[in-house]
Amino acid sequence: MSEGLISKKDLLDMAGISYGQLYRWKRKDLIPEDWFIRKSTFTGQETFFPREKILERIDKIQTMKENLSLDELADMFSPNVTELHFTKEELLERNIVSSAVMDVYLETEKGGTHFDFSRILEVYVLEKLLQSGEVNLDEGKMLLQVLKDHRGSIKQKNAELVLTRKLGVSSCLLLINAEAVQFDQGTKVMVQLSLVNCMEEIKAKLL
Repeated sequence: MSEGLISKKDLLDMAGISYGQLYRWKRKDLIPEDWFIRKSTFTGQETFFPREKILERIDKIQTMKENLSLDELADMFSPNVTELHFTKEELLERNIVSSAVMDVYLETEKGGTHFDFSRILEVYVLEKLLQSGEVNLDEGKMLLQVLKDHRGSIKQKNAELVLTRKLGVSSCLLLINAEAVQFDQGTKVMVQLSLVNCMEEIKAKLL
């Protein structure tokens, strides 16, 4: 079996959860339907999961379920753009973005000081990457343009933002539901950022 998958039995043992808990979380949309992968084995049909994703998700559920209801967790884990709206001041107060990065965003985007979830995600990603030092200002603006141009696509599951450099030239890609991406030998991947994870982080801060 692929090293990237874990069987249901091994998952329950490793995570210390019951069959009932796992399927309750599934019914509540805390675990996506498409993570339940049916495969034929020598003992018949068995269920497997993407190992890294399911273990990370269960760890988050167990850590946060004391403070949030299952419905609130489901909203947080949902990849769909929500109806959240905040002002510039509210985002600054909640430490979603610094004033310096907010100024860069508004200078580039020019969309006003009221933010829907798409714009909150954009300014949060810009903050995250500029503060990390992984990208320079010009690259940050390029990444921001890609996010703006493809706001509708980002509603899909497993969207990832990728920044590459080759011979000093930067390029930006938005990957949607990509299993794997290969680049030529001279291309260096500088950033590979899960937008779904960013959405979860934002919702955790705003909740």
